[in-house]
Amino acid sequence: MASPDKVAAVDEMREKFRNSNAALVTAYTGLTVAQLKELRRSLGENAQYRVVKNTLTKIAANEAGINQLDDLFAGSSAVAFVTGDPVEAAKGLRDFAKDNPALVIKGGVLDGKALSADEIKKLADLESREVLLARLAGAMKGKQSQAAALFQAPLSKFVRTAEALRQKQAEQGGADTPAPAEAEAAE
Repeated sequence: MASPDKVAAVDEMREKFRNSNAALVTAYTGLTVAQLKELRRSLGENAQYRVVKNTLTKIAANEAGINQLDDLFAGSSAVAFVTGDPVEAAKGLRDFAKDNPALVIKGGVLDGKALSADEIKKLADLESREVLLARLAGAMKGKQSQAAALFQAPLSKFVRTAEALRQKQAEQGGADTPAPAEAEAAE
């Protein structure tokens, strides 16, 4: 029979797997407590980094419907549970691993799809969601400005043409054609 502490730990982990957009698994052997604290800060506000017990985590992941991670839980393991933008957490792990080679990215899962360590590094190379949305908004604003100019062009061209015709008539009307009152008097 499982102890109540282990059952509670599995329940908590299962909920973390269910409520997370991504779970990134790492090996942390050789990192100090201070380095782990620094790593937690580098992951951002939307990620929780937890050192886990392999057997309990496998059980929790399987109960949450995630069985792609079973091979990753060997040796020392820690999981970054990401509830927001996974790119920010992946960048935090990648950058921290560059400075601290003791941290090894094993793999993970993103929206139910298994990710290898290389795929997590590619994910880290992407722009954040906010940057991509800002670029999209800028592109859309530019296209709207182009469309507005395109729709105004025929109207302004018509106004310029009408003004040119009026001026030409005024120049010609004063010299060659009689004024409307003179034309009626002559008749």
